[in-house]
Parts: sequence; C-alpha cells; structure tokens
Amino acid sequence: MTTTTAGTPDKPRSRTDIGELFHRYGTFCIFVLLILGAHLLSPAFLTERNIMNVLRQISGTGIMAVGMLLVILTRGIDLSVGSVSALGSVLSAYLVATWSPEASTALVVLAGAGCGLVTGILVAYLRLPAFVMTLAMMTAARGLSLIISNGQPILLGDSGQAFTDFGAGFLFGVPQPVLLMFAVFIIGGVVLGFTKFGRIVRAIGSNEEAVRLSGIAVPRYVCAVYVISGALAALAGIISTARAGVGSAQVGVGAELAVIAAVVIGGASLMGGRGGAVNTLLGAMVMGVIGNIMNLANVPGYHQQVLMGAIIVIAVLLQHGTRWLRRP
Repeated sequence: MTTTTAGTPDKPRSRTDIGELFHRYGTFCIFVLLILGAHLLSPAFLTERNIMNVLRQISGTGIMAVGMLLVILTRGIDLSVGSVSALGSVLSAYLVATWSPEASTALVVLAGAGCGLVTGILVAYLRLPAFVMTLAMMTAARGLSLIISNGQPILLGDSGQAFTDFGAGFLFGVPQPVLLMFAVFIIGGVVLGFTKFGRIVRAIGSNEEAVRLSGIAVPRYVCAVYVISGALAALAGIISTARAGVGSAQVGVGAELAVIAAVVIGGASLMGGRGGAVNTLLGAMVMGVIGNIMNLANVPGYHQQVLMGAIIVIAVLLQHGTRWLRRP
C-alpha cells in the first residue's frame, strides 16, 4: 500500500488547473495584451472613433461567428458563410427596390436559411462530408450572387435609405450594426447555456452516438445549426450592404477564414462539444484588433492574409497545449 505525505503538492492536479484556467481565460488574456500592445504602438488606437470603427468592421464577422460556433460544436464546418453573405448582400440591394426594407430583410434571411437547409440535409440526413458539401454551397452561392447582380455592384436607391441609415446610424452612441452583433451573441449565449437545444448541440459534438442512442433525432439538430449559420451569414450580407450602400457579389471573399479563426481563437474545439458565445465574441474582437494594428502599422493587405493563416495555426496549437496541461 502506498501512502501520500500530507502537504505534498499534487503535480497532475496543478497542471490540470493551469490548463483549465488557460482554456477559460486565455482568449481574454490575449485580448487584453493586444489592447495594451496596440495602445503602445499607436495612441490613436484607444480613441472612441477608432474603437467604434473596429467594432463596426467586425460586426458582420461576429454575427457569422455565432452560426459557425454552433456548426463547429457539432464537429462540422461551414465554408459557405462568405458566399452566402455575398448572396445576402446582392439580394438585399436587389429586393429593396420593390419590397419594403422589412420584407427584403426577411426574404434575404430566409434565402440564407434555405442555403443552410440544403447543406444541412446533405450533411445530416445523407451523411455526406460537411467540408465538401459546404464547399459546394460556397461555389453555388457565389455563382448565384454573380447571376443576380450580373457581375456588377447594385447601388441602393432612395428605396434603400432605411438600410443605409441603419448601417451608418448610432443608438446610445454605439453603431447600430454593432448593437445587432451584440444582440446575436446574447441570444446565442442564452441558447447555448440555458436551452435544451444548446445542451443537445454540445452533446452531439462530445458524443454523437450516445445522443443518438438516447433517442434524440441527431440529424434534426445538425441540420438546424446549418440553417442558423446560413441565416446569420445572409444577415451579415445585409449589414455589408447597409454599411457600403451597395450590394456586391465580392462581399465575403475569404470571410470563412476570419470567421473560423474567430471561433477557434475563442477556444472552441474543432473536434466539437466545446466552445462558448462570450469567448467567440472575444475571438472576433481579437481578429478585429489584429487587423487594426496591422493597418496602423501599414502592413500590406497580402501580408495580413498570411498572418491570419498563422493565427489559426497558433490557436490550434494552443488548444493542443491546453489539452496536455489538463491531462491527469
């Protein structure tokens, strides 16, 4: 029989505690360090105008990140969000010429949900690879946006004034697109933390077979997360149109990279089952701050793309590192 001397430090437990703390608060620590670094780099960073610009710029990415988080929690991936946002941008500019802004918004969100429904059926019910199916939807949605716009930007006329007012407007001193982004994150956090749907989505990513054996219709929930992702991507496209005053099929090119990066930097596991809305919001803010720092430092756009890819790799490596720290 072995004995343990009282007061001897339990090294495995200590390592586990460090890993758990890093998993919970690592994104926040990175965010704070970036804020401090950006302030040292340029005193203009912490001005109200710059901060609001950063938040406005990430509003579309942040909204899409909520949908991507749900998909990743089920061990899926959605590469079509950038193209669906382009479809939403073009459709919103096209429809608002004949429909009211409210009706146009509803139809565009439904169109995005329809794209997600097609993907969800293929992935959830036909058991086809999510990577390939969302890649196919990415191509199809981009093609549809080019067909509808005839490859040309669609300018918002007087009928789209409500969109542009929203895109440029403020409420309580905060840009309205940013408030919409916060609202989406709050709803996403409540759904994940306090509803049956959120608990099942997490459980599917953790152990899909166990959820299936418990009698839950797994394909229904997997399909639902793709529908939500598509709807939110289309909503992000509307925000892009509202901000720029033009609908364009070039909206969202490469956006899936930034969205996935935001979710992964926020601590979500690509293996499913782990992630939260608050950390995903912090991940989106980290992406926005990094982009702003590079702009302040006059880093060329192509170099920024390389750095963005490196950020994803580092985030995944940190995930593996924290998993080792939590290993008993």
